[in-house]
Parts: sequence; C-alpha cells; structure tokens
Amino acid sequence: MQHRISISVRTLVEYVFRSGSLEPGFRSASSMVEGTRIHQKIHQRYKESDQKEVYLKTEIPYKELLLVVDGRCDGLLLTEDGTLVVEEIKSTAGPLDLLGEGREVHWAQALMYAYMIALEQGLTSMEVRLTYVQRGGEEERSLQRSVSMEELADFAADTVARYAPYAEMLLRHDITKEQSIRELGFPFPTYRKGQRHFAGAVYKAVSEGVNLFAQAPTGIGKTMSTLFPAIKAIGEGRAKGFFYLTAKTITRMAAEEALALLSAKGLVLHVITLTAKDKACFREEGLCGSDHCPFAEGYYDRINEALLDMLGQETLMTREVIAGYAKKHEVCPFEFSLDAAYVCDAVICDYNYIYDPRISLKRLAEERKKDTVLLVDEAHNLVDRGREMFSAALQKAPFLGMQRQYKVSNSRLSAAAKAVNSFFIALRKLCNEEGQGWWNDFPEELPGLLENFAAEAELELIHPSMMLAADPEEGESSLLDTFYAVQGMLRTFKTYDERYVTYAEIRRGDVYLKLFNLDPSYLLRQMAKGFRSQILFSATLAPMSYYRDMIGAAEEDYSLIVASPFQKEQWEVSLLPLSTRYHDREASLLPLSEALHRMTGKPGNYLAFFPSYLYLQNVYDLFNERYPDIATLVQGSGMSEEAREDFLAAFRPDANQTLLGFAVLGGIFSEGVDLPGDRLNGVMVVGVGLPQLGLERNLLRAYFNRQGKNGFDYAYVYPGMCKVLQAGGRLIRTENDHGTIVLADDRFMQQPYHWLLPEEWRDYLIWQ
Repeated sequence: MQHRISISVRTLVEYVFRSGSLEPGFRSASSMVEGTRIHQKIHQRYKESDQKEVYLKTEIPYKELLLVVDGRCDGLLLTEDGTLVVEEIKSTAGPLDLLGEGREVHWAQALMYAYMIALEQGLTSMEVRLTYVQRGGEEERSLQRSVSMEELADFAADTVARYAPYAEMLLRHDITKEQSIRELGFPFPTYRKGQRHFAGAVYKAVSEGVNLFAQAPTGIGKTMSTLFPAIKAIGEGRAKGFFYLTAKTITRMAAEEALALLSAKGLVLHVITLTAKDKACFREEGLCGSDHCPFAEGYYDRINEALLDMLGQETLMTREVIAGYAKKHEVCPFEFSLDAAYVCDAVICDYNYIYDPRISLKRLAEERKKDTVLLVDEAHNLVDRGREMFSAALQKAPFLGMQRQYKVSNSRLSAAAKAVNSFFIALRKLCNEEGQGWWNDFPEELPGLLENFAAEAELELIHPSMMLAADPEEGESSLLDTFYAVQGMLRTFKTYDERYVTYAEIRRGDVYLKLFNLDPSYLLRQMAKGFRSQILFSATLAPMSYYRDMIGAAEEDYSLIVASPFQKEQWEVSLLPLSTRYHDREASLLPLSEALHRMTGKPGNYLAFFPSYLYLQNVYDLFNERYPDIATLVQGSGMSEEAREDFLAAFRPDANQTLLGFAVLGGIFSEGVDLPGDRLNGVMVVGVGLPQLGLERNLLRAYFNRQGKNGFDYAYVYPGMCKVLQAGGRLIRTENDHGTIVLADDRFMQQPYHWLLPEEWRDYLIWQ
C-alpha cells in the first residue's frame, strides 16, 4: 500500500537542499512588492508563445510513499528552434557577483519544474534558466543549463530519496497518532456541569467548519473543553491540526499541562510551544547572524538532523525540550521551533503568530490552513491586541538621530532620514494647543518618504560590517529599530481604510504619529480567513454582541453562553458604595483601607485589585501603617517570571494567618491565574475598570457613536467591566470553593454596570 503525501516543490527542495547560515532578515515592507514587480517586469518581455506562472503537478513514487508534488514555475519559454526553457526568477538585495554559479536550492527548484514538464510532455531534454535581479539597481544575471530527461529523472529520484526518511518518520507518527486518538477517553471520571455541552459545541463547530464564540465560566475547565473535542475531530478526519492561541504565558502553561495529561492517558500528538525570540535566544547580547552567533552559523547544514531527532523522539516540545535539542545540534532555538511548528499537529503560541501581519507564520500553506483549527483562549483580549497589531506608530527623534549619525558615513541615508524628520517638524505645527491633531487619512507624502528611507536603510543593513556600528547617541533608536518601525507603517498604509484614524501627539518634546486601527473586526477576520474553524472562548465575552461585532463574527457563526456550574451560595458578595473616580481617590483611601481590614477579618488569603499602580501604592501604604500585623504582598511593575511565581506561591492553602495581595486590575494576576480552595478566600475589586481617559479612547468613542452604537460603552465600559469580571473570577474555581467578593464603587449599583455583573453577583450586601 502506498501512502500519499502532498508537498509543494519549494517545501521539498528547501528541505533537501537548504544549506549555510541563518542571516538576519532586513527586507523592507516594499521588498516583497519589489520582488513581485521584478517578476512582472520580466514577464512583460515574454513573447506570446511564452507562459508565466505555470501550475505543475506530478506524482513521484518511492518505496511505500507516493509524493504528490505541485508548484508554479515562473516562466515556460519557447525558443525559435522549438526548445522549451524553464525560467526561475529570484530577486536579491546583495551584489549579483557574490552569487557565483547560483544557489543550489534555487537550481533545485528550477530542475524539479523542468522534470515535471519533461515528464508531462515526453521530452528528452530541457533548458533550465535561473535569472537573478538586484532590487533597486535592476541589474540582471541569467545562468542557463541544458539537462537531459535522464538527468532530471535521476535528480527527482535522488531528491525524493533524501526527503524520504523525514516523510517516513512523519508517516509513522501519523499512524500512531490516529490510533491513539481513537482510543483516547476523556481524562477525568466525569464532566463538570456544562462542560460536556461546551465540548459538544466545539466539536460541532469544527465538524461544520464554522466559528464558535463561547462564554464559559471560570472553573468549568475551558482548556480541556476545547482541546479534547478538537483532538477527537482530528481523529475523525475533520481536521488535521490546531493552534492554541493565548495572550499570556500563564494560559500557555495551562494548555501544556492539559496536553501533558492527555499524553499520560495515551495520546500521541506532536505539540510545540513557540516562545518569543528574545526569551528563547541563548545569547545574552541577542545579535543574530553567522558573524555573531554559533547557533546561526551553519544552521541549515544541521537543521534537518535536528528535526529528525526531536520529532522522532518527542511529542510534547516545550521551551525546555526545544532548548535541549537546539544545544545538542547547535541550532538557533527560535528558528528551530518555527521549522518544527510547520509539521507539528498542535502549536501553542501567542495570538500574533496568526493575527499579526508583521509576525504571522507566512509559510503556512493555504492547503494546511483549511484543515487547521484555531482555539483562541481568553478571546476578550483579541479586541485590544487586534488594534495594537493593525496599528503603526513612529516618532521624530530616531530620524533626527539617523540624520546626524550617518551624515558622514552614508549621506544618502542621512538625507532620507532628514526628509522624514522635516515631515515631523511640519506635523508639529499642525497640532492644536493641547499638542494633538487627528485626521481621517494619512499624509499623502509620507509613504514616499518612508519607502525611500527603508530602501536606504536596507542597503546599509545588508553589509555585515554595519551590524556592529557604534551605538547611536543616548535617547535615539538604532537604525534597525527604526527600520522595523518604518516597515510596520508601510505595511499599515496598505490596510488603511475608514476603520482607521491618523493622530499626532507631542510627548515630552517629541512628535509621535500613529495610524490607529479603531475597529479590528475586518482585519481579524481576514487574518483568520482560510482556517477551518475558530473557537473563541473566555469567561468574559459579555455582552456577546459587542465581542461578535469587534472580532468580526459572520452571521452563520455560533454563539454559546454556558451557565455557571457553581451555586450562588458559594459567593458572599458585598458592595462598598463609595466613589473611586480620579478626583475622589484621595478621600477613598481610608474607607478602602478599613474595608480591606474588614474583608480580611478571618484568616486566609485575599487579593485586592486597583485601577492603577499609584492608587494601589497609596492604599497599600495606609493599610500597612494602620494594620502592620497583616502580611501583605505587592505586584511590582515589570515583574520577572520568577517574581510572578513567587508572588503566587505565597498563597498557600490552609493558611493559619492572613495574607493580602495588592494587584493591578487588568494586570498579570487578574486573569488566567488559578488559586483553588483555600489558596484564595476573598477578592476586592476597586473601581469599574474604565480605561484612563485619553485621546485614543475618545477617538474610539467618537468613531462608534458615528456607527450608531454607544461609543462610551464600546470605548470605556465594556473593556473596563471585562477586567472586573476577570479579577472576580479568580475566586471560585471548583464546586467546593467558598469566598468573599467586595465590589468597591458606587457605580456597580447603576446601569450598565449592574446588568454586566454575573447573575450570581447581583444579589449583593451593601456595606455601610
């Protein structure tokens, strides 16, 4: 029996023929467009008898494998004597004379296309041409070979034979995986109340290829409720894999733990966790490229062996596992994890790998997308994260720095930076007395200025000698940081529409410009397009209509609200009717301090959440002064992972003494934290969580008012109450938990705040 494996020409030849070192990528946002333009320019020279972008597909047998190989060759040309020529076009930023006789992987791609054409048309030989074009300079260099069908057939057979061990390893894994899924049972003796209903809805959505928006209460087991049915759907052939997308490290760990439990129950699934590059890197200085890092030097010479080793031995590939194999094979751990992710069944990663156009896994083939499910944890975060991903900002100071730094060494780059700096000087004059200005479109001259700067910066950056240039003056960005910021804005120009606004602000003497995405729904929908299904779940998708609107739900997408499995009696909810509005905060310090003392009257563990660090610190200082015998902890700004773990570890069960933690509402401890039983006995939430008044939020309010919605609710109330519900959700995690919630703000008695509270919180006792 032959096993069919579908693979693109490019994927096949890159696996077999890639070699050399990892080099930092400095391609500007316009470089991809430039590459397309170069292809089009060459295609315009083709005669009527020539063909461009020719789709090819063939089957190549090897032992028990049947590789179904497909791809598009750039050109198929017919010479005057009737000879067919396959042309592969490559654009490059570097000098053409450094390419020698062409890169082996590029020749391999062209030769594979030649084999497919010769086989299809019964030819005895083919001409194969590799055309390199230098971006910007437009200099061309063509290399050409005449190859017999016998040579092409030998090449194709050898290529497949060299790929086969990797394919066979993945095939063996697939057979084992499918059997393990068929035999896998739910890992707990029983489902929690509402959990089976939730899991069934996930399976139905995946099976039908639609999206599901699910609000499921804290403590129901949301992670397992989504993972288990998604895995079962894979076993039924309704999907081939999934991404588990998170906004925070702590929820990533929950997914890892759930999959480890399923693995212990017999599941065999290739699961990988992607870690941010700066955290994964082995080198303290973080410099990329073969000149600076031994893990980048010769990376492509060692990567295949590393992949075969890790994927052949491991199923749960956490950060630590990846680091171990990366050190063993001397490969960059970050790039290694990305290369492995493309063939894993499940990927645990941040939202940005799918939704952020600057970072997304661009090599993920459309063919694989349609069989891949997105499980989006804590999906309420996707609204603001989406805005952040689709917006772009620049400020004046770095361009002034580049203008000065390169005045002597690179006058063209200095002039390009000066032109952008001059734009910012003119922009400053357009701001009002408050140092602000906003417009419905971006300045028409800006794209041209930035494209010129990016082109000059790219030429500077591709020279290795420039990578260790002297540091810029204090307060200025490096050229690379500025280049990436410009790249982001150039990309954002292409998505800018009526859902954007452009604003400028003068901050501490510098001029700041932002293309601000007001409504991320359209672009979130576009970035998820092509995937089989999205399961968007959270304990706080209230009101559901708001989140469906902001995340871009289609009419046919399902919604589910799972009732709480817990009893009202498990909560003791009190309301402290005082004002925590900004101008009343000084007067609230003493009542809040006394209320915290009242809440902590019984020994146990407690958390109090505040809308800002300053407010937190002021209450903390007064509380410690008045009640020095009560042990306290404070969330610090910029806490390390170790410090976060120490903070949570202090909340020990069955404590005989009292511990009160002070944390920030909407911060690292207000969501995704699991403190069951006596690890947490009470929570106070201070304020209704409204974001700080400011230009961005006011622009949002005005935009949604124009859309016929309640702009204040969309910009302030709903995001704020989401933080309140998340913080309160830390308390009751199991059927046996009991605890106290104190809502400290008189606005909780008013609409819309009151109806946004969970039903079990609305019957509160008012503290006097």
